[in-house]
Amino acid sequence: GKWNEEFKNINPINLELGCGKGKFISEIAEKNKDINYCILDLDTNAIVYATRKIRDLELSNVRAIPTNIEKIDDFFNENSISRIYINFCNPWPKKRHHKRRLTHPNFLKKYSKLLVDEGEIHFKTDDDDLFETSLEYFNENGFEVILITYDLANFDYPKNIETEYENKFKSLGIKIKFLIAKKK
Repeated sequence: GKWNEEFKNINPINLELGCGKGKFISEIAEKNKDINYCILDLDTNAIVYATRKIRDLELSNVRAIPTNIEKIDDFFNENSISRIYINFCNPWPKKRHHKRRLTHPNFLKKYSKLLVDEGEIHFKTDDDDLFETSLEYFNENGFEVILITYDLANFDYPKNIETEYENKFKSLGIKIKFLIAKKK
C-alpha cells in the first residue's frame, strides 16, 4: 500500500539496487512511465547524482531510498515488487566477504519474498567469478535463469540500457555478463 499512495497510482514497482550516477534509472524510467521505480543506495553521493538526473528530466515515477540494501524488507511488502535490477554491484572477491554480495542466498531469500510470482531479477556484471557464483545462487534458491549471455555487447537484447560502468568496461574490451532470473 504505502507506495501506491506515494506514487498516486497502482503501477508495478521495480527496484534498482545501487544506482551509480543515475544513467540507468533515468533512462529506463523515462522510457517506461507506466512503471514506478525505487532506487536503493547507501552512498548518498550516488543518490544525489541520480536524483539530480531524475529531477532534471521531471520524472515523477522514481523515488530514492538512501539505505543499506540489507534493510530492503523494511521498505516493501511481500509480493509487491515486479522486477529488481542489480547492475555492477561490488563483487566482494574475498571468500569471507561473499555474504555481502547482492546475489548471495541471504539476499535472494529477501528478494524472493518481495517479488511477485514470476517476478524477475536482471543481473549485470563484468566479474566472471561473481557471475558464475551468482548463477549457482539463483539456481539453488528458487529462481530459474530464463536468459543468459556472457557477452552482452554482441547479444541481441534491444531492451538493454547501458550503465556508466557498462560503457566504461565495454570501451576497455571487457565482456559484460547478463542474466534474467525468474522467481519460480
